[in-house]
Amino acid sequence: METEMESMTCPRCGAEMQERALGGATVAQCPDGHGVFLSRADLGVLVEAENDWHANAGQHTAPMPRITADMTAPPSVGKQSRAWVETLFG
Repeated sequence: METEMESMTCPRCGAEMQERALGGATVAQCPDGHGVFLSRADLGVLVEAENDWHANAGQHTAPMPRITADMTAPPSVGKQSRAWVETLFG
């Protein structure tokens, strides 16, 4: 059963929190990055998704860079997420 969140304002800056769907949960987020609000059920959904992500993610899942003779420095590696939830807010 899905319920719509009541419109909320950020307690820090007073801006209207923006609702968005994240990984099966609904989260109200301050547009200025002051925080998020979610229901207990939505928190449970995110915790389950986080646990699934860790269960299926290897420690070193990034492919090895291809080394070529003309390289003068190691290839740059993108930032790897430490957690699935981190990818939602990045």
